[in-house]
Amino acid sequence: MIHASLTELRAALDTQRISSVELATLFLDRIERHDPALNAFITVDRERALAEAANADARIATGESGPLTGIPLAHKDVFCTEGVLTTCGSKMLSNFVSPYDAHVVSRLKAAGAVTLGKTNMDEFAMGSSNENSHYGPVRNPWDPARVPGGSSGGSAAAVAARLVPMATGTDTGGSVRQPAALCGVTGIKPTYGVVSRYGMIAYASSLDQGGAFGATAADCGMLLNAMSGFDPRDSTSLDRPAEDVLREARREAGTTGPLAGLRIGLPREFFAEGMADDVRAATEAALTHYRSLGAQTVEVTLPNARLAIPAYYVIAMAEASSNLSRFDGVRYGHRAEHYADLDDLYRKSRAEGFGAEVKRRILVGTYVLSHGYYDAYYLQAQKLRRLIAEDFRSAFDQCDVIAGPTSPTTAWAIGAKTDDPVQMYLSDIYTIAVNLAGLPALSHPCGFGADGLPVGLQLIGNYFSEARLLNVAHRYQQSTDWHLQRPALAGEESGSAR
Repeated sequence: MIHASLTELRAALDTQRISSVELATLFLDRIERHDPALNAFITVDRERALAEAANADARIATGESGPLTGIPLAHKDVFCTEGVLTTCGSKMLSNFVSPYDAHVVSRLKAAGAVTLGKTNMDEFAMGSSNENSHYGPVRNPWDPARVPGGSSGGSAAAVAARLVPMATGTDTGGSVRQPAALCGVTGIKPTYGVVSRYGMIAYASSLDQGGAFGATAADCGMLLNAMSGFDPRDSTSLDRPAEDVLREARREAGTTGPLAGLRIGLPREFFAEGMADDVRAATEAALTHYRSLGAQTVEVTLPNARLAIPAYYVIAMAEASSNLSRFDGVRYGHRAEHYADLDDLYRKSRAEGFGAEVKRRILVGTYVLSHGYYDAYYLQAQKLRRLIAEDFRSAFDQCDVIAGPTSPTTAWAIGAKTDDPVQMYLSDIYTIAVNLAGLPALSHPCGFGADGLPVGLQLIGNYFSEARLLNVAHRYQQSTDWHLQRPALAGEESGSAR
């Protein structure tokens, strides 16, 4: 059961080969055994999880179950969860127990999924390596001396180590796709607005989007189906008819090849300098396999992609400085013990509660929004954002999906980039433009690097093309086994999950 897909778990629960309580216990015991070496979880609530599992068993017994009823999952600790510690990986919220559920949490509760706990993350989702958490770094299951990627590294590591079969994440500049690549799992970020941000603690409101982790594209699709939906409490939530994002993957493949007629765009900017040789080799091998499935590749260009990093970090830091102003030590969260007056309370509470990376981004964001610099930095970054979106629009006139590496390298050693923030930011070079344009994208495993660490391939789609992206990745995974490879944990052997 540990390595079963969500479809297999659904069948096992419905035929009573295992109960939801037994399944939850199996994964809770695995978390207890292996998480001390990985630090993927901040909170695990065994009692609450087993109570939810018992309720799921009752629903299954009466024939009221849905696709996710009784299946365990974990939430990134950025999603407010009623009655549960919700820290956002920060000392600032280390004592905050949420009084309500995020929309994503309530949707998955209604679907009958069983929440085992909350996963570790970069503080306030600010980071590319999951080294910025107040609770210490998450470790990559493939090599505990390496990072898992960030900011959703706890969720990615938990799924990769099979501490949980599925998990939620958030993606502001690649924070689902990049850790999915570095940990060897599948992760999807939908079109901006498809998943409600209500109850998802904000980093950069115009960029943040909830996403899903699973071992396979089909698993991600099942989770995304349950997470998506209009929410009137979120002004950016899109009021669209409900859709099954796995509808294309469920269809029979054509006789001329499962991806016959698909045009895959290869941006020349993605295949220039900066990509590690082993990542390039795995990426090109994956593209060769896609051609064998009937797809054709065409060269496209994204001329402004090179400007995505500076545009993103101006916009994201500006929005972060605004969003994080609410953490003042008065209403909730960390409050300094000793202070002279209200102004001193603000200063000391924020200085003690925020970590170094969060402070850095608040300072830069406040600077670019200040009088005299708004036009020079923030306004120019917004203009670049529009140009980047136009580049993608032009590219999709020539292709159906865009492909390339998710990360320029495999997972690096913990501490290797902490003294050089710019090098850390560049690790998101292939993912950030997608968020600026608000497009959907996913990462799936496509091989291993020279150091035996996973490599991910990124697929980018036009707006609302989640079903197509998941189908493309699903067809690839039907004929390859990279997504079935598992890391060796203490007392276990690595290998295929078959």
